[in-house]
Amino acid sequence: MPIPFLAPDDDVTPFPMVCTSLSEPNGLLMAGGDLSPKRLLAAYRAGVFPWYEAGEPILWWSPDPRCIIWPDELRITRSLSKTIRNGQFEVTENLAYREVMKQCGAPRKGSSGTWVTTEMIDAYCELNRMGVAKSLEVWMGHRLVGGLYGIQMGRVFIGESMFSTERDASKVALAHLAQSGNYSLIDCQLETPHLNSMGAVTINRELYIELLNKYGDFAVDTVTQMRTHFA
Repeated sequence: MPIPFLAPDDDVTPFPMVCTSLSEPNGLLMAGGDLSPKRLLAAYRAGVFPWYEAGEPILWWSPDPRCIIWPDELRITRSLSKTIRNGQFEVTENLAYREVMKQCGAPRKGSSGTWVTTEMIDAYCELNRMGVAKSLEVWMGHRLVGGLYGIQMGRVFIGESMFSTERDASKVALAHLAQSGNYSLIDCQLETPHLNSMGAVTINRELYIELLNKYGDFAVDTVTQMRTHFA
């Protein structure tokens, strides 16, 4: 069954129900539209996120199952705990959001492209200015050596990507996020061995949407007020 394909400037047409997502490729729901704050916030509130490469239309996904971390079940090894305690890294919040996104989009071994496009960086930096998107930066002296970024909706943090140029730096960022006490759920979107090693698990999409409705109390209709406030 074909998926809906929207005009590039369409931020009005609602998302289809996530249960209509394709099973192959897993979770593909819609294509097209734009990355306006209105569209992006509607997507995250519906359990949907954009994922595409430069030169492609915007692709919108809601995979089943969903990879998540329960903050109090984050797996911190003895060596990571030691790294956190010894103070070699400093963690900051929202100090270098754009740079964290750029580092997350830098070429990686075994990858021919990046999904962190210039268009996406600009769109998410706007969300950061609105107070919806958040980054954690990990520093070694004056060098940015790790970090992560994502969207915060109530007590749900929807992680988009992380990077590390020094051993354990991205793990330190994730540990800081989980131990902040601000979140009941960390959404990792897609399962990876790295996330699994830190205690990530998968849940079915229906449960994920229930949890998002329970803990993600950010209202999309406040976007206009927020844009005015942060203008």
